[in-house]
Formats: sequence, C-alpha cells, structure tokens
Amino acid sequence: MVRVTSTEFAKNFGRYREEAQREPVAITSHGRTTGYFLSPHEFAELQRLRAYERRAYRIEELPEDVFEAIVDSRMDDRHAPLDALLDE
Repeated sequence: MVRVTSTEFAKNFGRYREEAQREPVAITSHGRTTGYFLSPHEFAELQRLRAYERRAYRIEELPEDVFEAIVDSRMDDRHAPLDALLDE
C-alpha cells in the first residue's frame, strides 16, 4: 500500500488518483494515517462486505423479527443423520 503525506497528496492529487485504481493510498499527517483514498471498485467491495457483516445481539436486545426467524427455523431433512450423533 502506498503511504503519502497529506501535503504530497494535495500537490499530486492526479498521480494518487491513478495509483488508487491499483491499490488504496494511505494518507498521513504528522506520521499518523488519517485516511485512505480508494478506487470506486474497492469502496463498492467494502460496502458489499459491510452488508454481510455478522451481527450479534444481547438476548434482551434481540429484535422481534430475528427472534421469530429463530423460532420458526427448521433443520433440513438432509441433516437428520446428525441427530444420531447427539444420541451417542
């Protein structure tokens, strides 16, 4: 990943815009990373992955629709042989 100071980034924006098409560009200020410049493709991928993020709830905070989905769920019949393993 390319790392560049914010001053360098501002002076050569066009160069780093092109670089971001190949890989994210880390922008630093006073030695610390303050942000990243990404291609539209990378950003879309980030958004897609965030949509699939796992969510965890405390039992008392469990939304009603999630609770109902759990209650209504049923094991697929193809997995019935696994029940025998629990009986051993």
